[in-house]
Amino acid sequence: MGNLNTHRSRLALMVCLFLIVTTVAVFWHLQHHEFVNYDDDLYVTENRHVQAGLTAESVIWAFTTSHATNWHPLTWLSHMSDYELYGLNPKGHHLSNLLFHVVSTILLFLVFRRMTGALWRSSLVAALFALHPLHVESVAWVSERKDVLSTFFWMLTMWTYLRYVEDPRLHRYLLVFFTFSAGLMSKPMLVTLPFVLLLIDYWPLGRFQIEQSGDAGTSKKDQWGAFRCEKQHVFYLIWEKVPFFALSAVSSIVTFLAQQKGGAVSSLVAYPLSIRIVNALVSYVGYMGKTVWPHGLAVFYPHPDKMLPMWQVAAAGLSLVLISVIVIRVARRFPYVPVGWLWYLGTLVPVIGLVQVGSHAMADRYTYIPLIGLFIIPVWGLFDLGARWLCGRVVLTISTVGVLSAFMIATWLQVGHWKDSITLFEHALDVTANNPVAHNNLGIALELQGKVDAGVAHYSEALEIKPDFAEAHNNLGSALDAQGRLDEAAIHYSKALQIKPDFAEAHNNWGGVLDAQGKVNEAMAHYSEALRIKPDFIEAHNNLGIALARQGKVDEAMAHYSEALEIKPDFAEGHNNLGIVLAVKGNLSEAVVHFCEAIRLQPTYAEAHKNLGFAYWLLGDMDSALNEHRILEDLDVDLAEELLALMDN
Repeated sequence: MGNLNTHRSRLALMVCLFLIVTTVAVFWHLQHHEFVNYDDDLYVTENRHVQAGLTAESVIWAFTTSHATNWHPLTWLSHMSDYELYGLNPKGHHLSNLLFHVVSTILLFLVFRRMTGALWRSSLVAALFALHPLHVESVAWVSERKDVLSTFFWMLTMWTYLRYVEDPRLHRYLLVFFTFSAGLMSKPMLVTLPFVLLLIDYWPLGRFQIEQSGDAGTSKKDQWGAFRCEKQHVFYLIWEKVPFFALSAVSSIVTFLAQQKGGAVSSLVAYPLSIRIVNALVSYVGYMGKTVWPHGLAVFYPHPDKMLPMWQVAAAGLSLVLISVIVIRVARRFPYVPVGWLWYLGTLVPVIGLVQVGSHAMADRYTYIPLIGLFIIPVWGLFDLGARWLCGRVVLTISTVGVLSAFMIATWLQVGHWKDSITLFEHALDVTANNPVAHNNLGIALELQGKVDAGVAHYSEALEIKPDFAEAHNNLGSALDAQGRLDEAAIHYSKALQIKPDFAEAHNNWGGVLDAQGKVNEAMAHYSEALRIKPDFIEAHNNLGIALARQGKVDEAMAHYSEALEIKPDFAEGHNNLGIVLAVKGNLSEAVVHFCEAIRLQPTYAEAHKNLGFAYWLLGDMDSALNEHRILEDLDVDLAEELLALMDN
């Protein structure tokens, strides 16, 4: 027996090594990927709280904010930890996601092996989880840290639950509750986990005792006798999960309120209930189709916004009914079939679109947990079939190698589409139709590369598809603004605000156009409105400060510059502007400090070099002033001439 146990342990270790090596291999080129311009700004690249690191203030913020329309404090703490370690180097952030994915894969294998004793079946379920192309989005997207982190706690909760079932003690029950709570604080997707715990009570744990009569006895549910537990009446098992269901209910309410506050929950006017139900039916079948044949995967699938063709709806509904009928018919003989099917259906409920969050029809990341249910059915079924067929094991082995190899290749290729924003959204446009989000975000990426005309074309295409797309109106306005087409830009800012009156960025941008047109008071009104909506909007503070300084309201301007620097101490333009008003007030020494800080943060900041040179000249430090002039001759000849003219006067 000792040798047998040693052999099993070695096999399990080999499986773990295989899972680690293959998973890391297909995802390894993530280390060369960039952040993308879709939510990564909200979570990392433009999030000052995350970039503050693990401070007392940022930790409090993590537990009290609904930023990004969610309450997930542990996800925020995870991003803060990564920033402490890697700063804004995307490599570390990507590899952290991969680490959580690998650990969750190993835990999934260990959980199923412990529950069933079936090493090879458990390893195949884990391998499918690790290597399926639908799971690329959850791993390759830094913003989906919440997905991989919450799934880690999902697996940990299942593991601690098994330990509790083996030996039902209070401290073990509390440990299950703790890991479940941690998962909910990473992503509310875990609200369905208590339901899944009931499913595994039925199979493979065999805890269900339907009748009241009879003695409770032990249940051995696998060929190895690896897991034994006491049978319990079904009502006891439900009662046992009541605290978990209660916590799920609280999490659901908090999540709904956070998403509603952030404007993420769409109204029934925008997406009527009939359209939501139809889209849910089609999505259930669509996810299954992409599981079997994972092609045309995209970061964003546009919502149809209208009733789909009736043949498509009927086919989807009929498919789900027929599958469910088959599941019921085979349930007694093959208990893993209803468990897998209900796992898939149940865990998708929060994200299937009945409560529409955002404007997408479906999302690959939503399959991260649900697909485990679909994996269970064919894996256990094919092993059962192979055991009865003479050549079954050989065929099963060859098929398994073929499927995993195909998935590894597909996953490797899909990871490549996440290289950067341009690659990601160009691919989305290749595989989807009428995709305004892909056009908008591709436009942003192209504009950042200086390809303003290309950006304008994509923003215009986005608006052709979705005329009420406020973000695209704002971005098109910004691009036109950059081209000097101020009147056209103002039209699009106005439209953005008609659609979304509390759009702080559009208020700030429109204020900039009005300012450039000499309409300073109107501009200041928009800057002020932007700050009312978004008090920590540094660009609006800076712009309002400039407008106030131009009107001679130096003290008020200083207050806004100081506020901007309080929010973002490394804001070079804010330091330069604060230095200017300090110099106007005669505080030249303090002004020099801020000009120097602006240059430290941005060494090629020509305007700051000019201002520093003039401040040195006013202080009588001619050598330092001339040194700044020499630097300016390399950076900006015109500003160098301006500085020389100021010193000559």
